[in-house]
Amino acid sequence: MSLYTALCSHLLFPLHERLKGHDSVAVRKRLEVSQWWSADQLEDYRIGRVRHFLADVGQRVPFYRDLFKSLGFDPRSVHSIDALSALPLLDKHSIRANVDRLMADDHGSLTRYNTGGSSGEPLIFYMGSERKSHDVAAKWRATRWWDVDIGDRELVVWGSPIELGTQDRLRRLRDGIMRSHLLPAFEMSPKNLDHFVDTIRATRPAMLFGYPSSLSLIAQHAQQRKLPAHDLGIKVVFVTSEKLYDEQRTVISEVFGCPVANGYGARDAGFIAHQCPSGSLHISAEDIIVETVSPDGKPAAPGEPGEIIVTHMATGDFPFVRYRTGDIGLLSDKTCACGRGLPVLEDVQGRTTDFVVARDGTVMHEIGRASCRERV
Repeated sequence: MSLYTALCSHLLFPLHERLKGHDSVAVRKRLEVSQWWSADQLEDYRIGRVRHFLADVGQRVPFYRDLFKSLGFDPRSVHSIDALSALPLLDKHSIRANVDRLMADDHGSLTRYNTGGSSGEPLIFYMGSERKSHDVAAKWRATRWWDVDIGDRELVVWGSPIELGTQDRLRRLRDGIMRSHLLPAFEMSPKNLDHFVDTIRATRPAMLFGYPSSLSLIAQHAQQRKLPAHDLGIKVVFVTSEKLYDEQRTVISEVFGCPVANGYGARDAGFIAHQCPSGSLHISAEDIIVETVSPDGKPAAPGEPGEIIVTHMATGDFPFVRYRTGDIGLLSDKTCACGRGLPVLEDVQGRTTDFVVARDGTVMHEIGRASCRERV
């Protein structure tokens, strides 16, 4: 770790988070301890956490106070994760119809967010500081698995209008201090691809972050131009928001001379899973419970595809309990060679982000899944 990276990681970014009222540093430190717990120790912690979370929202949140009363559901009786199955699934329609009633009576500061709405009407929801702190900490922990940290040079190839629209002067200053540079990924024209490749070669980042489709196009363009990029010192390429195909992983890894780390999440559901150097997609299980449900509503067996259902236990001010993501995935019952006790998401088979090719040959990025990178 360079002296500048250490300054950012240990002083400047923690100060930034404290000024924003986030507990990200404390949460990250907690997660870096709990990731090494045994499966039994982690499960005991999760049961206690979900029992406390449901008791809290059952008291403070009108929607769940009424729901639990109508079902005769007592959170104090929760002694296993399976007890969640007594509660109905939460879908986007239910959130839209109950936005005000999903806010806790004594909620703290809430920030309004919305998904891209590519598959229909955008979903409007709210985040409190606890959820933001968890999302930052979970991503931060996963970043450090790959021997990179906040303050190392980072290039972000991104195309969400939600993200790009929030790049005000203060945020650009923050990103500049943290050495994170944003490259808009909407128009993948030959001219822009030249710019992307040249910027990567000039910047020599320690890590890249973006859509696998965008980064594979950039890698292929570098190959076609015979511009070497494997010797730039890039340690890892983080990809998310789309399904990562084998051919994309191969070309990205070969061109940039480093491993590709996959991630799964969404703006609404949170940072759900991150790939470790041993190859497993680990769920951020200390704060997130992932179920997979078959079309008949029954739990899918390990290795069997089902809809991914998320309970995010850091959302007390605006709860997501058994939230339907609309994605299809497979849970695994296998342990990972890395030694972490975090459960593994074997595969995500659901939504991907596509490209549309214009008549002039410009490849236009079409946002399919909501951004799972939250630049907070």
